[in-house]
Amino acid sequence: MPRAARSSAAMLWLFWVFGVILLVFIALPLLALLLHPTLADLKLVAAMSDVRDSILLSLAAAFTSTLIAALFAVPLAYVLARLQFRGKSAVEAVVDLPLAIPHTVAGIALLLVFSRDGWLGAPLAHIGLTFWGNFPAIVLAMSYVGLPYAVSSARGGFEAVDVQIERAARIQGAAPWDVFRQITLPLARHGILTGLTLCFARAIGEFAAVVLLAYYPMTATIRIYDLFLQSGLRQSVAASVLFLVVVLALFWLLRLLASPRRHRATPPAELT
Repeated sequence: MPRAARSSAAMLWLFWVFGVILLVFIALPLLALLLHPTLADLKLVAAMSDVRDSILLSLAAAFTSTLIAALFAVPLAYVLARLQFRGKSAVEAVVDLPLAIPHTVAGIALLLVFSRDGWLGAPLAHIGLTFWGNFPAIVLAMSYVGLPYAVSSARGGFEAVDVQIERAARIQGAAPWDVFRQITLPLARHGILTGLTLCFARAIGEFAAVVLLAYYPMTATIRIYDLFLQSGLRQSVAASVLFLVVVLALFWLLRLLASPRRHRATPPAELT
C-alpha cells in the first residue's frame, strides 16, 4: 500500500476512534436511562393521567411552535440568503442570540416583555391575550429557543439553490411568487425541513424558559422535574423513559421525512 494511502487510512481510523468515543458519550446515559425502570414502574407512570396530559401538552406546544417557525423563519431565511444590505450582520446576530444566552435568562427576558406588567403583556391583556401560565406562554417560550435553528438551516437550504435557475425562470416570464413556490421551495426543502425538525426537537425539550412563563399547565419536562422532587428517581426515570420513547420516535420520523433521498426535487421545465 502506498505511503499516502496508509496515511489516509490511519487518519480515518483515528477519526473513527474519536467518533466512537463521542457516540458512546451520547448513547451511554440514554441507554442507562432506558434500562433503569422496571416494567411495573413504567405501567404505574403510564397510568398517571397527568403524566400523559403533560406529554400531549408538550407535543402540541412543540408542533405549534414549529408551525410558527415555518411561517416566520422561512421568509427571514430567504431574505438573509438572497439579499445583501446594511446591517445584515446585526440581523444575523439577533437571530442567533437565543443560542448564546442561558435559557433562564431568556425566560426572564420574555417575562419582562410578555408578563401582565410587561412591555407587550400589559396592552395585550386588555384585548384578551395573555402569555403567562397558559398554552400560549409555553408556545412563546418554545418558539424563542427553537426559531434560530429553523432560520439557520433554512437559510443554508436557500443558499444551496442556484440563483441562475431562478433567474432563468423569471426570464421566461414566471412571477417571483411562482418561482419561489415551484422552484426555490422544492430545491431548498431539505434544509427547511431539517431546520423545522431541529426547531421541534429543541422546543419539546425546553425547560428553563417554559418554567418561568408557565409552571402550570405542566409540560412533560416540568412534570418529570416535579416527580423527581416528590419521589426521587424512581417515578421520574420511568416518566423520562416514556417521554423519551415518544420524542425519539417522532424525531426519527421527522428526520426521515427531511432526508434528501426522499426529496429529489428538480426544477420544472415549464411553470404554470
